[in-house]
Amino acid sequence: MIPLRVALVVGTTAGGTGSHVAMLADGCRERGLAVTVLGPGSAAPLFAASAVPFVTVDVGDRPRPVADAAAIAALRKRLREAAPDVVHAHGLRAGAFAAAALAGATRLGPALLVTVHNAAPASAPAAAVYRVLELIVARRATAVLCASGDLADRMRRLGARETGLAVVAAPEPGPPSAEAVSRARADIGAAGRPVLLAAGRLAPQKGFGVLLDAAPAWQARRPAPVLAIAGEGPLAGELSATARAARLDVVFLGPRDDIPALLAAADVVVVPSLWEARALIVQEALRAGKPIVATRVGGIPEITGEDGARLVPPGDPGLLAMAVLSVLDDQNRAARLGAAALARSRALAAESDAVTAAVSAYQRLAARRIRQAGARPVG
Repeated sequence: MIPLRVALVVGTTAGGTGSHVAMLADGCRERGLAVTVLGPGSAAPLFAASAVPFVTVDVGDRPRPVADAAAIAALRKRLREAAPDVVHAHGLRAGAFAAAALAGATRLGPALLVTVHNAAPASAPAAAVYRVLELIVARRATAVLCASGDLADRMRRLGARETGLAVVAAPEPGPPSAEAVSRARADIGAAGRPVLLAAGRLAPQKGFGVLLDAAPAWQARRPAPVLAIAGEGPLAGELSATARAARLDVVFLGPRDDIPALLAAADVVVVPSLWEARALIVQEALRAGKPIVATRVGGIPEITGEDGARLVPPGDPGLLAMAVLSVLDDQNRAARLGAAALARSRALAAESDAVTAAVSAYQRLAARRIRQAGARPVG
């Protein structure tokens, strides 16, 4: 039997999107699919250890008319060579590029599945571009998967023919070693004080500026907690300068590959995001059984439920600080939250579930494509 052929198209791979696509690529290959990944050279390291072929196509992270036209032409050529049954693009730019590359085919081309991972950016110019990309994807994709319910609602309003929720699972690395936890504690340098952990890309969406605005409220507590922020991104310098100017007790840990150890060292996990979909740090904190204070945005309540975290409105440092202190100052509440988080984690999707869902979608879309090909002449 000829294996189902799938082309995964990626753009920028900041955050969890890249690791999600790499996991899908390997998982689908292990299940007998013929998989090719196409994306910018910056994404190649994520697939370096994979047996899945990676083809460089410069899907940029911002509009560049000349370069974008060249990338679409290159993507069209590479997709013709790969002859996939399904093209699965991750992110709106990748989805729009794939739609443009597949447009105008003289025969019935592959089905186009697009996963939308993020909401529109806050700045007006970027939001306007994002809106155009949304419309292209909604009108041209065979089906659209979304990382949270609010994104699915939006794509339906924009005219998407078929929408559903994407299964995006956090990695399950297992418990960290005692040595790894010891190293994490040493890097934080809390010396017996409570540890507040936040992790993610240092970008506006993650709300770390709000977190720093909330931090003075717990500086006078005794013992004062240490706020540890793991991650890198465009706001790294600005956030560090803000913390220094306000004399906040904050440790910027930079990019880390030991999140399970950091979670083990934390007393409370704080997720101050202005928007999130299937936030990996929330899933990881649930699995670690840690008390979570998070914002009620996007897909976070879908993951935590009402009892798996203390949820607060986004963008309000006062309410965020009150919620953090309410957990720090009440050991019983912290224990209840941790137990509820662990219980909630049992309902989380595993990586195998994400692969199963993707393969099922590919098979369904490919079968529909075959039926359509038999129903009318192929040009």
